[in-house]
Amino acid sequence: MRTALVIAVLLVLFALTAGWALYAWMSLDNVQMSGHGYAAMALGIIFSLALGFGLMGLMFYSNRHGYDDGPDRRY
Repeated sequence: MRTALVIAVLLVLFALTAGWALYAWMSLDNVQMSGHGYAAMALGIIFSLALGFGLMGLMFYSNRHGYDDGPDRRY
């Protein structure tokens, strides 16, 4: 019962988010962007991807080298 309720709530939230995104997309019909805007958007995308790849790489590195293991409590 709880699983069905959680799934229903998540589906409603997804539908509301998709509806809002569609409304926002349609309301920006005649917006013009300059070359500076495209450059800023490209730099933001590149920086975000680099940050995400770097953090994921650090996560895999620390997991493979044992930095995520619990402390050894043998005395």
